[in-house]
Amino acid sequence: MKIVVLAGGISTEREISIVSGTQVCTALRERGHRAILVDVWFGQEGADPAEAFTEAYDVEAAAAYMRSFDSQVETSVGERKEFFGPQVMELCRAADLVFMALHGENGENGKVQAAFDLFGIRYTGSGYLGSALAMDKGLSKQLFRENGIPTPAGILVHRKEQRKTAAAYGLKLPCVVKTCCGGSSVGVYITETEEAFAEALAEAFSYEPEVVLEEYVKGREFSVGVIDGEAYPIIEIAPLQGFYDYKNKYQPGSTVETCPAELTEEQTAAMQAYAVRAYEALRLKGYGRIDFLMNEKGQMYCLEANTLPGMTPTSLLPQEAQALGMSFGELCERLIEVS
Repeated sequence: MKIVVLAGGISTEREISIVSGTQVCTALRERGHRAILVDVWFGQEGADPAEAFTEAYDVEAAAAYMRSFDSQVETSVGERKEFFGPQVMELCRAADLVFMALHGENGENGKVQAAFDLFGIRYTGSGYLGSALAMDKGLSKQLFRENGIPTPAGILVHRKEQRKTAAAYGLKLPCVVKTCCGGSSVGVYITETEEAFAEALAEAFSYEPEVVLEEYVKGREFSVGVIDGEAYPIIEIAPLQGFYDYKNKYQPGSTVETCPAELTEEQTAAMQAYAVRAYEALRLKGYGRIDFLMNEKGQMYCLEANTLPGMTPTSLLPQEAQALGMSFGELCERLIEVS
C-alpha cells in the first residue's frame, strides 16, 4: 500500500509525534508498504504525489527534515492561516491510507479527521466526533458519568471564572489541575497547597481557556488498549518519582511498566469492561487507549481516553500488543486493518 505516515504538527507533542511516525514508517517499510513520513504543518515543498511513494526511502532522513523546522514552529503559527502544509493534502489524497501518528490538539481533536472525511481520504483511528469527545476531558468526564463509568469528581472552569483558591471552587486539597484538551500530561499538576494551586491554575490557563479541576486519587496507575472493541492486556505504570507525567512517559527507565498488570481476575475483567464501555461511550473507532487509577481499596477511576496512542519505543499500546505475542510491525498492520 501507498501510505502517508502523518506526524509533526504544532502541538506540544510535536517531538513525540515525530518519534512515533518514524517508528511506524520504518515498520511499515519493513513489511513491504511504500510508506512516507510527512509533517502535517510544514509539508514537503515541491513534492510530486505521483513520484513520492518510492521503493527506496530514507526514513531517518525524512525525520531529520521534519526536525529541521522545529525552531520555526512558534513564528510560523503567527504567520499562517491554513493548517495543512505544502503538498500535504495532495500526498494524502494520492495515498491508499493515512496512518495518523499525530499527537496532541491538532491531531487528536477531530479537525484533521473531519477534513479528511470531506476529501474522501482514508485514515487510521477514530473519526472526528470520537476524537473531539475524547480530546475534551470535561466532555469525557460527563459521558463517563452518564454511562456508569467511575471517574474522579471534578468540574470544568473557564478562564473568565478564575478564582485564586481551591476552596473557592469548593475543592479540598490535594487536587488535580489539568488543561481540558492537552495531551501527554502536558499541563497537568497535582497541587497540595493553595499557593501551588494558584500557580498551577495560572499555568494551565496559559495553555487554553478551559481547565478541569479534579479530586486527587492516590493509587496505582493503569492503561488499557482497546482495538476494534476488544480490550488488550492491562499495563501498570509505576513512575519511580512523581506521577505519569510527560517526562515519565517518554524518558526510558523513569517508570516500571508491568504487562499484564498484577491484578486479580475480577479486577482485570472489571477494568477491561470499563475500558470497552469508555471506548463505546466516546464513539471511538479502530483503536484507543483508556487510562485508569485504582486506590488502595480497589476502587477504579477512569481518567481519560487517548485516540492516537503513542507509538514510540516506550509507549504502552505496543507493550500490550507484545504481551499477546504481537510484534510492533504486526500491531501497525492490525491498526490499519481495523481502520
